Amino acid sequence: MKKHTAINRSALASALALALLWGSLPAQAADHNDPNAVNSIYDDVPLSPADLYDIFGYPSSDTSNGEALVAQLTFAPLPSTGKFDPDMMYKIHLAGAKRASDYKGEETLEGMLTYVETLKKGLLDFDNGEIKVTFNGKDQARVDFLNFPEGDFHQIIDTNKVVIITSPKGQKIKAFVGGRDDAFFNNLPGFFRSINYAPQFYKVPVEKYKSLAELPIPKTLLELEGNDLFNFNPQKPDLGWTLKEQLPPGPYEWKGNAYKKDANGNYRFVYDGIDAQAGRNINTVGFEIPLAFISKDPATDRIVRMWGGSYVRKASSLVKAYAPSAWDKTWLGFKGMFTQDLEFNTRDSDYNQVDHDGVPFSDAALSMRYDSHVGVANLKYLREFTTRFAHLGWGFGPSVSALGLPTCFNHDNSPIPVHKTYKLATEAFPRVKHCFFQKLRMPDNSWNKSGKDIPLRRTFEIFVPNLTAVDMDTTGTWPFGRRPEDQVATRFLATFLDMDKNCGNAPCDVETLNQPALWESAPIEPKTVPNPRFNDKPFLPEFPYLAEPWPEKPHYAQK
Repeated sequence: MKKHTAINRSALASALALALLWGSLPAQAADHNDPNAVNSIYDDVPLSPADLYDIFGYPSSDTSNGEALVAQLTFAPLPSTGKFDPDMMYKIHLAGAKRASDYKGEETLEGMLTYVETLKKGLLDFDNGEIKVTFNGKDQARVDFLNFPEGDFHQIIDTNKVVIITSPKGQKIKAFVGGRDDAFFNNLPGFFRSINYAPQFYKVPVEKYKSLAELPIPKTLLELEGNDLFNFNPQKPDLGWTLKEQLPPGPYEWKGNAYKKDANGNYRFVYDGIDAQAGRNINTVGFEIPLAFISKDPATDRIVRMWGGSYVRKASSLVKAYAPSAWDKTWLGFKGMFTQDLEFNTRDSDYNQVDHDGVPFSDAALSMRYDSHVGVANLKYLREFTTRFAHLGWGFGPSVSALGLPTCFNHDNSPIPVHKTYKLATEAFPRVKHCFFQKLRMPDNSWNKSGKDIPLRRTFEIFVPNLTAVDMDTTGTWPFGRRPEDQVATRFLATFLDMDKNCGNAPCDVETLNQPALWESAPIEPKTVPNPRFNDKPFLPEFPYLAEPWPEKPHYAQK
């Protein structure tokens, strides 16, 4: 998930101030798949342009040149909004595929694993096109199109402008490489309260991520009585927003036995619906690409599989798996001064991959953040996803039930959340079985713009492999793609609802928790949807769709 954090460091001599500017910036955000090396929520990890935030993929509304896919990768705005580091390279991978039929296998752990193993060749062994973007430090980007049906070619474009790139066979590709408003609208402190994630609120170094990241307190959507480390404190309203404190000494286990309630008997929601990303900018590489350019057979290959990656030059050592020293940061700053005039470096062998972005929440929610590159081929982690989903379910499931809503997670009617972990997927699976195999109901049929017989997606199918599968016969709304206006964080929470039952007077669906009326009638304060329903700036009606960036202003430092 995205986040921001304080980076408080001793001031160095004024002669080094410019060299250390990058290392002293506060972290603004982060995505759903951060490796810890660039996970700037930790107090000693600087913001990095290698930190990918989101990948968006959806059918374009502009069909004047035929069907087209919008593919956009967003990341940290460094050196600044609309400016790009010439030591960085970004890639978007695209591959056409046929739509998979509805799952007909056994609803067992082995049935699920066998199904994924059977599909491994079709899921992973396919040719994919690659869009590679590099920079020269002169407000230009080189865009290389590789392994597409028309053959390889490239074009150098100006940044921060919509540019039309013409392929060898005359197809028109819209491109935009520049700064935009952050399209991820989310109540981050609320999410991190729900999982008791210490680095959002306290100064935790990255080396402590295994022991002091998620503290051994039950996950929950409702505040727990006595959970003083994470419950909202009206005396410190900025904690987790612009304030970080030293983490008090442990032990950190929760000793309570009830949800916290106010004098009127209302629960306290861990979310407050406020957009933690409001007013923030990102950098992006984005394209609107004819489907006929991506696929050899666009009439039958109606799915576009897509994922993105960030890469850093090996010689620059911009990212390490430990906190950089003051000398490291100084060298990086001075090095940046002398590399601005370098020409484009497109040699893959000169780069190391740092981050991967495919499916929202596949790592931040359902796994731990690995510094080793997992990438798209995460099939081997299906067992781990099972144990992790069960761990989350013991927190979110009882919370859902306490609100009078049906949950797909089997928590044995526990009245309060439980902190429970599993070593074996076989033990966890009976708890998550219904969640994994239920079809994620959509609120209406507007997503299916073609009217074709398109099966609803099951939860377990979404997260492996780690890529976004855009169905071109739909609007591309999640989980049939990823549109900027999708409130994917709230939709992820909806995967813990029982969609075979009603939530109030209507069947539960992926948008249930995003409906204000639900929370207005719930015994809860504040009466708000978990995350904001709309972005801080309206999206544009045409490419590049993401809103104009906010005026650049000095980066604030947390208290």
